[in-house]
Amino acid sequence: MAILLSMSVAALAGLFLTRLLRPLRLPDVTAYIIAGILVGPYCLGSLGVPGLGFAPGDTEKLSLICDVALGFIAFSIGNEMRVSQLRHTGKQATFIGIVQALVAAALVDVALLALHHWFPNLLSVQQAIVLGSIATATAPAATLMVVRQYKAKGPLTNLLLLVVALDDAVGLIVFAASFGIAKSMLSGSADLAAILLNPLIEITASLALGALMGGVLTLAEKAFHSNTNRMSLSIIFVLVTVALSKLEIPLDAVRIAFSPLLVCMMLGTVFCNICVLSSDLMERTDRWTAPLFTLFFVISGAELNVTASGGVLLVGAVYIVARSLGKYFGAYSSARLMKASPGIYMNLGITLLPQAGVALGMCRTAMALGAQGELIRDVVLFSVLVYELVGPPLTKRALCAAGEIIPQSEAVKNRRKAKLEAAKREREM
Repeated sequence: MAILLSMSVAALAGLFLTRLLRPLRLPDVTAYIIAGILVGPYCLGSLGVPGLGFAPGDTEKLSLICDVALGFIAFSIGNEMRVSQLRHTGKQATFIGIVQALVAAALVDVALLALHHWFPNLLSVQQAIVLGSIATATAPAATLMVVRQYKAKGPLTNLLLLVVALDDAVGLIVFAASFGIAKSMLSGSADLAAILLNPLIEITASLALGALMGGVLTLAEKAFHSNTNRMSLSIIFVLVTVALSKLEIPLDAVRIAFSPLLVCMMLGTVFCNICVLSSDLMERTDRWTAPLFTLFFVISGAELNVTASGGVLLVGAVYIVARSLGKYFGAYSSARLMKASPGIYMNLGITLLPQAGVALGMCRTAMALGAQGELIRDVVLFSVLVYELVGPPLTKRALCAAGEIIPQSEAVKNRRKAKLEAAKREREM
């Protein structure tokens, strides 16, 4: 009961904080994260009052909500990857997605290896390599929330959603290879099969499972005529897909595993391209998931560690600066090479700064390195705290600069004008 009450209080705090922060014109996702920090174990949760905040360990019991929310977020992003759109921007998005991720990883590697050279006791070569690979990941959740809240539309928004979707696949490959190298360096033995095959198997298996579930969902939708039942079926299929993506089959040298984000993205991609009613069903599903996303970001804020040692702050600062430069200039240079418009290459890199769910998943895997994994975890948690607070506002600013967010006052006037004109036509009839 205490956890349920804490969760309700946290969600209400997030909603009311969006009103309090309205004069600052911050995106709602930032307000949710701040609310999560306030009710988390480092603030109100430390008082020990049941139901007032999250005590240490409470957020781990709510991991199911986060898994489901990420599944719906990936499903929504997959629905943006329509064949008609991929024909126009697919090649461009693929090239930019790969280049910006690799540039970010390379810059973080170089910066942290230089830091290791100057302060060898601060972090090891293995930690620098793993952190460099984690730098590839971008948070699709925060990006999607900003796009939805402000109803952003345009070339930059379309390209951004595709790049974020591809980012997960690139990050998985880079992280698996870097983590395998770091693990081999610590153990003294190299398992090339595991290093090379595991990420490829995971990506292939994830795409195959997502495509299969997308096809089955489309066939199942034909058995229902009510939009309510169709929406319920879509929600159930996302839940089933998230559950199946948790399966892991260990073999001799490799393992068959799935990426929940990739699986659900593929589910959404197949569904939106072969189901005629996918647009209408997605609009209905989005309304249902709004409270779920609020809970997800509040819980994510409560999970953030707001206490950090001096060493973590130094490594984290270097990581944040190097990754930000890598994301920006990687996107800038690759977009210019692909002859993108100035509105895209000047602003795309800024929208790729948010980092959360995927990076935290990588950091959990890095804990297998033992004591060396603890610094990686602390640095990632610190960087996520910074990125989740400043990333959404910067994403909003970049989309505004590209002219793809209509000012709220103007949008409200247009909607009100349209309603008045519609009411006037009804009276005349």
